[in-house]
Amino acid sequence: QVQLVDSGGGLVQAGASLRLSCAASGRTFTNYATGWFRQAPGKEREFVGAISRSTWNGISTYYSESVKGRFTVSRDNAKNTVYLQMISLKPEDTAVYYCAVGRRGARLEKEFDYWGQGTQVTVSS
Repeated sequence: QVQLVDSGGGLVQAGASLRLSCAASGRTFTNYATGWFRQAPGKEREFVGAISRSTWNGISTYYSESVKGRFTVSRDNAKNTVYLQMISLKPEDTAVYYCAVGRRGARLEKEFDYWGQGTQVTVSS
């Protein structure tokens, strides 16, 4: 059974950093995309960033414009874990963050098949 466990959220002040983790069990996902989404209160869930096996068998990362340059997705294959490193956090980054696994290059929610339970990130001003 495939399981994704998100962790690492918390309450921080604006400008701080946090690192979220997504631990996968049940199978390995090195040939897929592992992405991060977030959902703020009253808003739809939105794509944040992802790491994916590329068509030439390299590794690519891609991000939404709102987090590009501040957030970094990385992967530890030995631990079957993906990370979301967040720096220079802003109050508008406050949301529940979810990791998800989908097909290569996935960016839309419907392209991801497996989801974590979410972890709350709250950034105070």
